[in-house]
Amino acid sequence: MNILILGGGGREHAFCWKLSKSKFITNIFIAPGNAGTSELGKNLDISVNDFLAIKDEVIKNKIDIVLVGPEDPLVNGIHDFFLSDKIINSVPVIGPTKKAAMLEGSKDFAKKFMERNSIPTAKHATFDKKTVKEGHKFLDTLKSPYVLKADGLAAGKGVLIIDDLAQAKEELTEMLVGGKFGLASGKVVVEEFLKGIELSCFVIADGKSYLTLPMAKDYKRIGEGDTGLNTGGMGAVSPVPFVDESFSNKIDKEIIKPTIEGLFRDKIDFVGFIFIGLIKVQDSPYVIEYNVRMGDPETQVVLPRIKNDFGEILLSISSKKISEIKLEIEDKFATTICAVSDGYPESYQKGKKIIGINKVQDSKVFHAGTSSKGMNIFTSGGRVLAITSLEDRFKDSVKKSYEELKKINFDGINYRKDIGFDL
Repeated sequence: MNILILGGGGREHAFCWKLSKSKFITNIFIAPGNAGTSELGKNLDISVNDFLAIKDEVIKNKIDIVLVGPEDPLVNGIHDFFLSDKIINSVPVIGPTKKAAMLEGSKDFAKKFMERNSIPTAKHATFDKKTVKEGHKFLDTLKSPYVLKADGLAAGKGVLIIDDLAQAKEELTEMLVGGKFGLASGKVVVEEFLKGIELSCFVIADGKSYLTLPMAKDYKRIGEGDTGLNTGGMGAVSPVPFVDESFSNKIDKEIIKPTIEGLFRDKIDFVGFIFIGLIKVQDSPYVIEYNVRMGDPETQVVLPRIKNDFGEILLSISSKKISEIKLEIEDKFATTICAVSDGYPESYQKGKKIIGINKVQDSKVFHAGTSSKGMNIFTSGGRVLAITSLEDRFKDSVKKSYEELKKINFDGINYRKDIGFDL
């Protein structure tokens, strides 16, 4: 079977790596891919949102299944595009339809979904530029800090957490009236701040049944001690040490099952991954957000712990037989550490030569923002690569990843020195 993976980050390299081991996969194509994916398949120089070019490649390369990595093409309706095209509508797309993708594409849509299905989340309300004053009054009812979320996709930058009430009101006005995040902040969800520890829950669904994948915890802030700006992710661990059987059962009963049942009630045929961002408040789980794809860098610790043939799992989704899969999980700890460009998540330079990747042993290097020229590999993004180690003990997996990462270097390399230390 030939597969096309859409995306070019660490998540997509992890998909390639896992699928390269599958007895069901013949050829792997990646659009656009990176230097790491080019070693496992064929990169295609096309955008994930260029649906017509993707269609041409599907026909040309006799693609049997399409796996969508990032959220943009899903929110933009790539699954619907395939379904509406007579030539390619028989090609399964692993990723939800545009309607289902609204769980990530609209914070307001997601909050209303949670309300309908009694899924625990923070106290909240949604406002637009006509209701700015009401938004200010709602902020008055909350305690500091204040959380403002742009309704639409804002490349991971649309969430503000502000301590000062007056500043929160100014920012709300700037988002709604000043267009701080463009169309994404045409509506803004204001919500109470929940204090606790975050984790990521992953579910894979075929429209009828679902499997719960290993959980993970990622680290979003650029600086040690969870300080500084939010990023796409600076590292991740799996399993999550503080998730015991009792708490896991609560997540399943109070979050996962109501989510799946809610999708059925709303007649939303969800095919693909559901990423549920959770926060543990005392001993209760609350939903922070939904994503409609696997997380990055969480994929780099989740997939190494899955023993099953990943190609078989994808086939079972496309044929709506996921219920027949018995998930086998590696009883080891995985830690991934991300190396990023100097200046990230703000401005940074590209084109820095990367050395030492070939020196890494017993750990896996997952490329993200990389490109190759001849035998050399260069930086081409903010998050450049990640090192994942799998060990019997949690502390050993953390230690191993740091030891191996020290073998790699490029001008301006930066990474957090405390991933997993809080656990």
